[in-house]
Amino acid sequence: MNKALHQVGEYVMLMAKCISVPNRWSMFFKQLIKEIYKLGVDSLWIVIIISIFIGTVIAIQISLNISSPLIPKFTIGYTTREIILLEFSSSIMSLILAGKVGSNIASEIGTMRVTEQIDAMEIMGVNSANFLILPKMVGMMTFIPVLVIFSMFTGILGGIAASHSTGTGMTPASFEYGLQFYFNEFYIWYSIIKSVVYAFIISSIAAYFGYNVKGGALEVGKASTNAVVMSSIMILLADVILTNLMLT
Repeated sequence: MNKALHQVGEYVMLMAKCISVPNRWSMFFKQLIKEIYKLGVDSLWIVIIISIFIGTVIAIQISLNISSPLIPKFTIGYTTREIILLEFSSSIMSLILAGKVGSNIASEIGTMRVTEQIDAMEIMGVNSANFLILPKMVGMMTFIPVLVIFSMFTGILGGIAASHSTGTGMTPASFEYGLQFYFNEFYIWYSIIKSVVYAFIISSIAAYFGYNVKGGALEVGKASTNAVVMSSIMILLADVILTNLMLT
């Protein structure tokens, strides 16, 4: 319990040190563009691939499990859309990104800590937390809505492809009607807002574990693992809280 409270205190103090006005805006924006490309653009391919396949599988599984003649066929498209918009493209995709992006941030900053690069920056009077962590946090929070929109689009495309190619009684016309049935555009904003919160959780927690590494290369690996595990737990907790706040 004491260790957990100590870690929370360290995390809050690190965020207070990190979230401040950069000393040199030109350097900050240069770092920001680099982090957006490294953390966001480089994650685009995995988001698109996973979303296409998951959208296809969701549509096929729903069509196979809805066998009652009392349930209209457009329910397949409607349910696929709701699953992708409400939960998959924001929460599940962020859990996947926690593994890719979170481990990247933790290992990068952790390596800088054990090789004493951060200590050298502190000696030179540079706010190392602000210089290293803030561009990563802002870059991730800026680009994640783009990843969410791509995930929604490609996931629904996967469902449409399934309606054209499988012999499960699902027709493209009924699937597309289900996609449009009772569409609520707030669900898109809901997913984007959630994803921005998740981006902050992933980047800040990963940065905390990397920044506070003590030891050598073995501890960097442990910090990377701890960052992914803790980010995933906090994403799920935030999902419950945000859903209760925004949808009830």
